[in-house]
Amino acid sequence: MVEKFIMAGETPLHICDSQEGERCVVLLHGYLESMLVWEDFVPLLYKKVRVVTLDLPGHGISQVVGERHSMEFLADTVRAMLDSLGIERCTLVGHSMGGYIGQMCIKKYPEIFTSLIHFNSNPFADSPLKRESRLKEIEVIENGKLITLAQLSIPNMYAKGNLRRLDFKVQETIEICETHDPFGISASLRGLMSREDNVEFLKSTKTPILFVFGDSDNFMDIESANNILSLIPNAKGVIIPSTGHNSFIEEPEKSAQALIDFISQK
Repeated sequence: MVEKFIMAGETPLHICDSQEGERCVVLLHGYLESMLVWEDFVPLLYKKVRVVTLDLPGHGISQVVGERHSMEFLADTVRAMLDSLGIERCTLVGHSMGGYIGQMCIKKYPEIFTSLIHFNSNPFADSPLKRESRLKEIEVIENGKLITLAQLSIPNMYAKGNLRRLDFKVQETIEICETHDPFGISASLRGLMSREDNVEFLKSTKTPILFVFGDSDNFMDIESANNILSLIPNAKGVIIPSTGHNSFIEEPEKSAQALIDFISQK
């Protein structure tokens, strides 16, 4: 993997690129994460496909651009990154927030993205209660307590049964938050709050869609996962046993196999 900064349009972007492979997969991390969360996952892919990871604007060491990072802006940034790298078509893989960005990518640029794979994500807009919660998070973060927030929230992203086995991964993800500009995280939260519901769009899109769920996700139980698949009957679904909201970290081999099996059919 070659690590570097590039210009994605007018936005400086921190990326890694394996640079080889006929097919390309772009991995979009989730909220409070950076490209580093894919560190153990990428080696399971790059011998089969070209892999690109990035710090989304406002996360890691990519630049903060304004007070709100909308899904539209982030989709435009992904498109500009691909242009800069000379990549004409690719599969998008989005974890949680990354899935929301992926939905906007295929909405705006369907000719570029061959398929969209969601890890532990959903097609819904924020509820009023969720928006209220995000406003409280912004207040906490802008009062200098981003790491405290991370220490409280990140363990909930793992299945309870995996916490002891993956304690080092929990700590690594918390440490990633030390690289974030707090105002970049606030900008991301404002973007998440304003995103639109994409159920009807995903029902109508011709882009192949896969949802990968954990069976012990504290943010989305099995009933909710099955509801998503019933609402979007053209989407495929895979349940990764004994995983929470971070299936690709908790069971990387099974998650990678689900990804490879899906794109191999396209």
